[in-house]
Amino acid sequence: MRVSPILLLCVAVTVAGADEPSEILVSRQLLEARQLAVGEVVRLSTSPAGEAARSFRIAGVYEPTPDPMRLTHTHWGVRLHLPDLLEMTAEPRDPLAVESVSRINVVLNDPGTAETFAGDLRRRLPALVAAPTTGDAAVFVVLERFHLAIALVTVLGSTAFLLALMVMRVDERREIVGILRLVGLSKRKILLTVLVEGLCIAVAGAVFGILFAAVMQDVFNAFFQWHYDTALIFIRLTPSVAAQCVALAVPLGVLAGLVASWTLLRRDIVALLRR
Repeated sequence: MRVSPILLLCVAVTVAGADEPSEILVSRQLLEARQLAVGEVVRLSTSPAGEAARSFRIAGVYEPTPDPMRLTHTHWGVRLHLPDLLEMTAEPRDPLAVESVSRINVVLNDPGTAETFAGDLRRRLPALVAAPTTGDAAVFVVLERFHLAIALVTVLGSTAFLLALMVMRVDERREIVGILRLVGLSKRKILLTVLVEGLCIAVAGAVFGILFAAVMQDVFNAFFQWHYDTALIFIRLTPSVAAQCVALAVPLGVLAGLVASWTLLRRDIVALLRR
């Protein structure tokens, strides 16, 4: 169980007394920031002044679960045994404080049955408030749609830029196309040649982009993990993402080449050979 910042870690490391202190786990970030070590004894208190502090022995270190919603937060955490946590945080004036809970999280084997499970609990226990934890999921849906919008704008903009480059490239080969038509090659054969050439260029560009992303993802992940001191994966190139990139890049590249070539082939031979 992760403890909120209500527990304050005293800076001083104490010597173990006669009673063997309970064991705790501390986050890697806290261990490094306070220069602690496994096996040392520290004191925890719920008071900022350090009153009624208890001694605990550091039994190990854990890496906090990566959470994009807490990316900029300080990952200082301590994990205690439940009896120790209840003893430190219970209200002394409430005799039932250590025997009651205000919230329980339940993990279902099938998350799709969360609404049914919550409704069944509400019918059995009318005083109980049961609801699926969908708040974070809604946030990620918004982020996913935002990323989709950015991707669509980027693809449309890059396609327009690619089309402009292909038009300029084809226009430079105006005289070659005119000579090919003079020697008897039909528009269909020239267009087929351009199609094959555009297909090769598009495939080569897609493969280069995927290889570049595969190499750079480790660089970006290492930098941002160092910057935010987290194990969160920021970029991950999966086979499905690579397949989507190829499925978009190859047809758009071929289409841009065909459109640019067709505008040139519509001209007559005299216009193509005119200097």
